[in-house]
Formats: sequence, structure tokens, C-alpha cells
Amino acid sequence: MLLIAAASPLSGRKSTYRIVQNSRASSVHGVSTRAVDDLVKALGGSGVSKSEVSRLVEEIDGRVGTFLNRPIEGEWPYLWIDATYVKTREGGRIVSAATILAVGVNTDGRREVLGVATGASEAEVFWKGFLRSLADRGLRGVRLVIADDHKGLRAAAAKVFHASLQRCRVHWLRNALAHVPVKQRPAVVAMLKTIFAQETAADARAQWNSVADALRERAPKLAALMDEARDDVLAYTASPREHWPQIASTNPLERLNGEIKRRTDVVGIFPNTAAIVRLVGALMLEQNDEWAVGRRYMTLEGLAAFSNAPNVKLPAVAA
Repeated sequence: MLLIAAASPLSGRKSTYRIVQNSRASSVHGVSTRAVDDLVKALGGSGVSKSEVSRLVEEIDGRVGTFLNRPIEGEWPYLWIDATYVKTREGGRIVSAATILAVGVNTDGRREVLGVATGASEAEVFWKGFLRSLADRGLRGVRLVIADDHKGLRAAAAKVFHASLQRCRVHWLRNALAHVPVKQRPAVVAMLKTIFAQETAADARAQWNSVADALRERAPKLAALMDEARDDVLAYTASPREHWPQIASTNPLERLNGEIKRRTDVVGIFPNTAAIVRLVGALMLEQNDEWAVGRRYMTLEGLAAFSNAPNVKLPAVAA
């Protein structure tokens, strides 16, 4: 099986498409090669041959490789990392491969996809290697890494970037409720939400401790979990207040992960991890282009504390 993702030559705007070729057929967005041949011929072309498929593979691999290995300039205080699991063949078996996505926001308030990789999401050696590859390309100034509770990631973030880890608040809440009887969950959720409604870091920590103490008798496992997770779940409160909704969880990556799952589900089982990176890398290249021409994800004023550049103000206009 062969997987391709590239900018479509059949339209004036950028788009992604797939060609999945095996012994019987190929498809572009689920359309057979025969149908694509008919379309290309109708447009005056000569169809899609195996040599054309090979050329497209080389072209997209080059573009994706250039994108994923480009230099990273400036400072990036926030780095979101999340994993999506995709089926692939490995050593004659079908396994679930973690596809890692890294997105950062720089001190200009711009979002970019900084990295895509596949690997063992629980291994510190993988995380250290992945983060080190970003650092080698120039990534610096990382203050907070927002991710799920992947084993090894916290240690790797501290070693490579000297950054704190923000454990995804949404995922932590789901895990926490597993320690509460179903009938008690609505009340417990209401109590936990009071923590995240606080306006200052000190108030959030005080409310966290208060809720944990209130739950010790009826939900001792949850209270113990809260004692252990407080610093990770509330790490975001050390940042400017206006950033809290965006940096408390990996929710900003949910739409990207949803699109990745939608595209990879069509393929089903990938022939190898290189094919996964090819498709996901092409999707992220397109997304990066959209972000480049869109508005800033965060305001310059809110990021001023992280920037070494002077805050230049224009003189008042004379009356």
C-alpha cells in the first residue's frame, strides 16, 4: 500500500488528497484511480500512472520533510502536545502507533505546527528525543508544555526546556470522576468547577485544597488524587489570566486531532509509520498556511511579559 498527501494540482487553492495504492486499486478521497483518470482526461490530461504516483510521493515527501525540519525562530512560551493513535503494520502485526502533534504560540501571538512524529508515548527516551529535535531546530523560550499525563513527558520537558508541564484539565477531570460513584458525580463536578472559576492563582490553590478536604470522607481516592495532581493541573495559573482558557487543556488541538482521525480512518491500516507522517504532515502543512494568514491566536499585550523586545508606543497625535 502506498500513501500520498499533496497539494492538489486539479484546483487553484491548496487542498490535500490521498492516493492509496495496492494490488487492486487506488483512491483519491475515496474515489477510484479509474474515476480520477476519467476526471484528469476530461480536463485534458493523460490520466494517473504508476510513475506519476511515484513522482507525487517524492514531491510530497520533500515538501513535508522541508516543513517538519524547518528552522524555528523566536521564542515560544506555550507548547501544546497531544497524541492520536493510528493503526499501522509493524513486523507482520497490526499495532496502534502514537502520532504526536506539537503546536506552539510565539511571542508575536502566532500559532504554528512545530512537529509531527510517531513513537512510544509513554517512554521518556522518546519524549526527550522528540523535544530535543525541536530544540535543535531552534525552539526556545518554552515556559509551559500543555499535554495529557504521558509518562516521561514531564521529565523530558524539564530536562530539555526547563519548562513546567500543564496536565490537561479536561482529561484530568474525566479520570477523577472515575473514582466517584455515578450518583455523586454531578455534585462533585460542581465542586471541582469552583476551583477553576477562581480569578487568581492563590485563590485557585486555596479552593483546590478546600474541595479536596471536603471530599476526603466520601471520596478518599479522589481526594488523594487531588493532593497528587494539584501542581500539574493548576500550573497554568502562573501565566497571565487572559491566557488561562487556552492553556489549561489540550482542547486547542481537538479540531486538529479530529481532522487527523477523520482522514486516517479512511485509510484504516497504514503500511508503515512513514506513511502516517506523510499524511499527517501534509494536513498540518495546510493548517499552518491557514494560520499564517489568520488573526493572532493571542494578543501582543498578553504576551509582552514573555518577550525580550521593547514595548514600543506611538506618540500621541497632536490636536
